[in-house]
Amino acid sequence: MRNVQTWGALGRPFATGLVLSVALLLLPLAAIGEGKTAEEAPLLPASPTPVAEPTPQPGAWDGSQTLRVLQRDGTVTEMTMGDYLWCVVAAEMPASFEAEALRAQAVCARTYSLWKLGARSHEEDGADICADSACCQAYITPEDAAQRWAQDAQAFTVKVAGAVADTDGQVLTYGGAPIQAVFFSSAAGSTADAAEVWGRSLPYLVPVDSPEGEEVPNYRSTVTLTADEVRKLAETEGLGCDLSGEPSGWFTNVVRSASGRVASLSLGGASLSGGAARSLFSLRSACFDVSEAEGVFTFSVTGYGHGVGMSQYGANAMAKAGSGWREIVAHYYTGAAIQTGI
Repeated sequence: MRNVQTWGALGRPFATGLVLSVALLLLPLAAIGEGKTAEEAPLLPASPTPVAEPTPQPGAWDGSQTLRVLQRDGTVTEMTMGDYLWCVVAAEMPASFEAEALRAQAVCARTYSLWKLGARSHEEDGADICADSACCQAYITPEDAAQRWAQDAQAFTVKVAGAVADTDGQVLTYGGAPIQAVFFSSAAGSTADAAEVWGRSLPYLVPVDSPEGEEVPNYRSTVTLTADEVRKLAETEGLGCDLSGEPSGWFTNVVRSASGRVASLSLGGASLSGGAARSLFSLRSACFDVSEAEGVFTFSVTGYGHGVGMSQYGANAMAKAGSGWREIVAHYYTGAAIQTGI
């Protein structure tokens, strides 16, 4: 039996800060009452001390849904959908992004959560969903997020909570069911078809243009490997490559998809998908070129992530250009409808 803990409403860790702020504001007034004249008392500031902005609470729909979240330590935490989505949005997307991009992320996270619930992949764990991004979605507690955000903690806490509350219960559907609302960091001009990455076509996960570019951190990255390192990696995976010839002839038959990613290539006569090559050589995406010089291979990579669904940096670029969250999700999930609750 797993340990089930309840998780209170978001914002409680910040109540103490609010009380302290008010107390500090009243200290000068208390000093006047202790025998000091007005001239002797410290002058009050011309402007009152800012009071922390209250954190928006989850809306009615998100607040009415309860989730059991399997934590990384094996415990299970019970919380509302709204509180869970705050932890996901805070972990998945930079809180410095545009408000409309964060709202789009909240809708994607809510939709993906419902899709995962339908899959019932964590029933044996006594949970509905997990806090592992490799399986479900990334997750961070408010306390850990506050440490990460440092001086921006209060503002970012409110901003993320607002993105969740402002989209309360909004879900992306296709044929009346929640879609597999996957997302990734950044694209190289276009998103990818689900079929080219996972081998299964979905009508709402097809290639679309994505507007981000050089403003993305590490948009272009490089990985260098010696011929010996490539050989060892291939042997570890048991690819059956013939790497007896000159390294300049090891990588051949590069085939690209419509989105510009590597669909397949040959390494010493063995065929690899672009995704397999990305994983094998620890590349940030399957959109890459490979060159060789004096026994050293250079992989020049653009973008980050699997490339399917919503690009987070693309969503932010659209938001900066004036698009609202509805326009953003409609762009990245072709033909998907927006419903309130489901």
